Amino acid sequence: MSEELARIAAALERISPPSAAAPDFASADAFVWQVEPDRLQPVPEVSRVDLSLLIGVERSRNTLLENTRQFAKGLPANNALLWGARGMGKSSLVKAIHAQILTEGLPLKIVELQREDLPSVTRLLAQLRGAATRFVLFCDDLSFSHDDEHYKSLKAVLDGGIEGRPENVIFYATSNRRHLMPRDMIENERSSAINPGEAVEEKVSLSDRFGLWLGFHPCTQDDYLAMIRGYCAHFAIAFHEDEMRAEAIEWQATRGARSGRVAWQYVTDLAGRKGVRLS
Repeated sequence: MSEELARIAAALERISPPSAAAPDFASADAFVWQVEPDRLQPVPEVSRVDLSLLIGVERSRNTLLENTRQFAKGLPANNALLWGARGMGKSSLVKAIHAQILTEGLPLKIVELQREDLPSVTRLLAQLRGAATRFVLFCDDLSFSHDDEHYKSLKAVLDGGIEGRPENVIFYATSNRRHLMPRDMIENERSSAINPGEAVEEKVSLSDRFGLWLGFHPCTQDDYLAMIRGYCAHFAIAFHEDEMRAEAIEWQATRGARSGRVAWQYVTDLAGRKGVRLS
């Protein structure tokens, strides 16, 4: 009998997945969380812009930079929700601030977590907890629909459950929605619920768990043009002011929006026509 049990045990060991290797946090300053199997994938070079090129978001920039600096120094800091207009640099700001903190000589890692991988967040936190470094856990474009249960997993990051959120982890998220869910969904649930006050309380209160709410709003035309001038100066793109102004205004008019993203798209087109590489 013991021989049969040994064969069964050996067979189970062969088909079981190998143990995940301990993350090598010294290999990079940025990681992407992957599942199936769970692993932290190092990112050798992060796609980001210089902090000085983000124009029109000075108040949010200063607040988030100071909060991140406090956290990197081991001081108390808040989770942050960056919400508002599309293309106004929410995710770019998070990555740029991480780079700024590194230039100040403060050790800080950033880990990107996809929204669809939120159910695995407790396993991620288990890998980060107790590590001899500090982490910004970053989720871009976070939002929930009426039948989405992923928001329950997010509470593990914001509240931490019985263990509490790891002391060395802070959570930053970006969203186009202040309450992480569509306004029409909030109104529909309130109108159809027996107790309207409780119908969406659990989901709406999720955003209340962020200590910082940083709003991003559509930029003015002056800021839009200043963004373009800043990019042109940074990448040494020669331009004629009147010609650039006319082209840039026409560019944003054809897209029905004025934002940092639209400014960058115009600069990309301009650089291509001028034969300038953006690298």
